[in-house]
Amino acid sequence: MESESTVTTCFRHPKVESHVRCTRCDRYICPDCMREAAVGHQCVECVKEGARSVRQARTVVGGRVSAVPVVTYALIALNVLAYVAEVLRPEIVDRFAMVTARLVGPDGLSYVYQSSYPSDFHAEGVVAGQWERLLTSGFLHLEPTEGAFGLAHIVMNMVSLWQLGRVVEPMLGRVRYLGLYLLATLGGSVGELLLTDPGTASLGASGAVFGLGAAYYVMARRVGADMRGVNQFMVFLLVWLLISSRFTSWQGHLGGLLTGGAVTLVYAYAPRGPRRGLVQAAACAALLALLVVASIGRISELTQ
Repeated sequence: MESESTVTTCFRHPKVESHVRCTRCDRYICPDCMREAAVGHQCVECVKEGARSVRQARTVVGGRVSAVPVVTYALIALNVLAYVAEVLRPEIVDRFAMVTARLVGPDGLSYVYQSSYPSDFHAEGVVAGQWERLLTSGFLHLEPTEGAFGLAHIVMNMVSLWQLGRVVEPMLGRVRYLGLYLLATLGGSVGELLLTDPGTASLGASGAVFGLGAAYYVMARRVGADMRGVNQFMVFLLVWLLISSRFTSWQGHLGGLLTGGAVTLVYAYAPRGPRRGLVQAAACAALLALLVVASIGRISELTQ
């Protein structure tokens, strides 16, 4: 009979008798700790250590490969939730839509903005320090026109986001894709700030969508894709930019398009190497600073 001293046990579960060794560390492991390996079995710790030593797959711009466009799904969900909130509480539009400058009188009505105004009036918009409007307006879709709920607006934008996001996000990786989306949203709002009448209210994710369209074109050229379909898409996008000027904000569309294209050019053509991510982040920060400086200059012009 085998003595008690010769009984081998799992190194993770000392009370469990084991007779199989990990092929990597040679320690005894029980069935609960066994993991299939190319030869024999390995313990949990060795499997984790091996996974850390495996080089992670990267996209062409250096992002982590992700098969599921989680960020796109999250952005669509945020836009839809914001739309529901707008329907339930329409005053959200007045508070968070993109407005450069307007005056609100004691009667609650809006008036043309001027740098000096009576004490019983107050300013609203970015000129009043409401800088969050530059970003929050990109998640709103309830039209400021009375009686229009903007259903077609959000449906068109979300369908476009769904189609473009599922292509662009896997090519960039989640972090870079989110940075692109937010910068394109901001770029669209700055386009409004610089080129639109100060008292005009605007909203919608169109600036970000146009930014994704520019990113799709740049990345297609970067990876050497067949450009026939891509060029047709860009022609449609530019034609839509011209047509939409009759009933939507072409300034926001143009701002998002240019910003998205600039960001993706940096992503796509930053030199390879361990500092590529740093170069990309620095360039995006510089672009953000440029947008901020342009916005401050415009506000200073209005307040003089």
